[in-house]
Amino acid sequence: MDTDVVQLRTGTSLVTDITDLILQFCRDRGDGLCHVFVPHATAGVALIETGSGSESDLEVAIDRLLPRDDIYRHRHGSRGHGRDHVLPAFISPSLAVPVLAGRPTLGTWQSVVLVDTNADNPDRKVRLSFLPG
Repeated sequence: MDTDVVQLRTGTSLVTDITDLILQFCRDRGDGLCHVFVPHATAGVALIETGSGSESDLEVAIDRLLPRDDIYRHRHGSRGHGRDHVLPAFISPSLAVPVLAGRPTLGTWQSVVLVDTNADNPDRKVRLSFLPG
């Protein structure tokens, strides 16, 4: 298994498109699976259409489902930080993408994104692993 860790800075953006990182990582690797893993307790990865308003729709949905109110038992950090720790139960910290001839087989409008509600820690890692098929 080939693996690499990529460092990212998410800043204030909820959604960070990491599709290009995955395309670059898979290039010249043949057929197999690309596993994407975010080793953080307050972030996840998802497949969405980017550039069409889906990013802000996702933000509204997360705010509705997991409000940033001070209602959580987990209370360190900024106000409502407890929701950041609940997020990975809804948006998985990992996913696998089939790869054919070194190219992830994403759908026409699919992008792989890092979803990060935790503004207290914008420094993130993404582990990419390739399992040959």
